[in-house]
Amino acid sequence: MLWAVRSVPGLGRGGTVLRWLRGRVCRRSALIFVLLWLVSWLSLSGLLFVHRSMFSDLCTDDKSRRILQRVCEEYQQGVLTGDLCEDLCVGGHVEYKRCLYYENGKKVMAASWRGLPVVLKSKLENFSSYEALALLEYQDGAGGTGGEEELSPLDVVFYATLEIKNSLGLETETNLSLPRFWSQRLKEREQPYTRAELASLWALLQQEEYTFLRVMQDLTDHVAKVLGSCGHFYAVEYLAAGHAWDQNIFSIDDISPSPQDGPGRTLMEVDMVPRVALSFLDMVGHFENDFSHHLHLCDIKPENFAIRKDLTVAAIDVDMAFFEPKMQDILEQNCTNDNDCNFFDCISKCDTKRNKCGSKRKNSNLQVICEKIFRSWFSPTLLGDKAERPLQVELQQAVQDCVETEGGEEVERARAIRLKLQGLLMQLIQEELDNHQSQKQARETHRIHTALNF
Repeated sequence: MLWAVRSVPGLGRGGTVLRWLRGRVCRRSALIFVLLWLVSWLSLSGLLFVHRSMFSDLCTDDKSRRILQRVCEEYQQGVLTGDLCEDLCVGGHVEYKRCLYYENGKKVMAASWRGLPVVLKSKLENFSSYEALALLEYQDGAGGTGGEEELSPLDVVFYATLEIKNSLGLETETNLSLPRFWSQRLKEREQPYTRAELASLWALLQQEEYTFLRVMQDLTDHVAKVLGSCGHFYAVEYLAAGHAWDQNIFSIDDISPSPQDGPGRTLMEVDMVPRVALSFLDMVGHFENDFSHHLHLCDIKPENFAIRKDLTVAAIDVDMAFFEPKMQDILEQNCTNDNDCNFFDCISKCDTKRNKCGSKRKNSNLQVICEKIFRSWFSPTLLGDKAERPLQVELQQAVQDCVETEGGEEVERARAIRLKLQGLLMQLIQEELDNHQSQKQARETHRIHTALNF
């Protein structure tokens, strides 16, 4: 009985301890539950963000068709216009083929325009996403819609030229005018531009690639040609692009072959690689010497180039092409070592005293082309038995010299190497043609002998 009486307080203390432990366990469980819920919420939010980021720019035919449908709706509303709009939205002469890719807002689609393969491009999906022409907004604010408020063709030339110079990173005093095609159209035009025309032109001029291609196509054959536009979308000629997975980069099947000149081979197949290599060298010469400023290609890879039927190389993706003034602004950044001064394929040196990258490019277009394209073309692995020929050995050494020559700093040596490469390639083409002709004659002789034996 005494033990029982004394055990009651003990039991009370035990109950208190148990309640205290249960409280701590409950609080800890609640804390763990809250933490798990928070982690789950953050994980789910992260997955949703990644999902939206990945699939919002997922290239689909349905989305591409809806985008073009909106363009046509705005054309019919008089918001935008262009020489492609009537065929795209009314005449049915533009046939959508497939979505090529979406990247950082940029939309690229394959289509056919009156039977001609084209690529439709726009930097942004919606026309309204482009900055409006300030003068049009001023007219709206002033309430002016009369003819006296319209921009004359000369006004359009002035503002468009300024925008082109700004887009390409050129100084205002640079001697640059509108492309000849535009200039001719402006001379023939008498009436003022409509709001839709001005808004569409302004949206196009805000796209660096369009501006670059539109200006350059009058100056060189080594860029893709702009064929027309509707609002903010523009049509570029479709060309057979290179493939990184193919050692030859360009496939003869992608272009129309020349007439057959032997069993299973064509004249084009015999000397395709050296002729395309010559076109690359011609392009390098154009970009270095034919403009008021050196033109730098900072993203040299097979997918960014294509060949025409005559084997002319053309740059088809020029988002990373810059004239010298803009190139200097890009390169001149803060740095601690040379690695901080690498802007894709365009590199400079770090001045550790100033912690500043040099504004002058260290390498060159030719050096990168030799490294990324020519070296694989003329490697012993690809050439096989031909690799031991004296001319091929000399060409391989010239390509290696090109890779090791920093064209941005060794200008004269780089020019000498380019001329040497041109000479060797021309000799190689002649050698290939001579060999091909000899093989053709041997086949003819064999055919005659076979006929006599019969």
